[in-house]
Amino acid sequence: MSQTNGVAAGGRLLRAVTALSEALLTAERFAIGSLMALLTALILLNVVTRYGGAPLYWIDESAIFTAVWLTFIGASATSRLRLDFSMTLLTEHLPSGPARAMRVVSTLCILGFGLALAAMCWVWMDPVGIASAGFDAREYGGATFNFLYTERTQTLNWPSWVVYLVIPLFAFTLIAHSAANLIEDLGLAAPPDRSRIGLHNAEEVA
Repeated sequence: MSQTNGVAAGGRLLRAVTALSEALLTAERFAIGSLMALLTALILLNVVTRYGGAPLYWIDESAIFTAVWLTFIGASATSRLRLDFSMTLLTEHLPSGPARAMRVVSTLCILGFGLALAAMCWVWMDPVGIASAGFDAREYGGATFNFLYTERTQTLNWPSWVVYLVIPLFAFTLIAHSAANLIEDLGLAAPPDRSRIGLHNAEEVA
């Protein structure tokens, strides 16, 4: 009975991981479309205001930050859809068994990268340290020489850490997506059917 319960719990956990990944992918598709529209609007506004002789100084930085967020979120989505760049010179000539093993190894490398990036973000952003300093950025910076929370962007004058939040967010989504891909690579779950939403290439993600 306990073994049966363990298998059922394991199955629920696997389904939860894949469901989380699919939910994140849905949110990422919406975010990608929104960011693409925002980036287009910013560029057009920049052209119009410059042509009219009244350029807005903050548009360039806004467009750059939008492109950065778009890049990270898009990279996360394409990793789940397996539309990211890959070298198939070796695997496409291997039998199905070794090719599957190579795919598992590749997915494990991506998962390892996501975990390493998450660990780096934890050390870099040090949420425990800034909380221990009472969220006083100056006191925290003086004690640790980590001035992340005192820096501000040049023209928008936003806190820099707000812009950098895309990096730990990317790490989290990459871990979720690579874990779901690994589950599917190991044959523990079937890949979801996305034919009804037409996801066959990178251009269809948005």
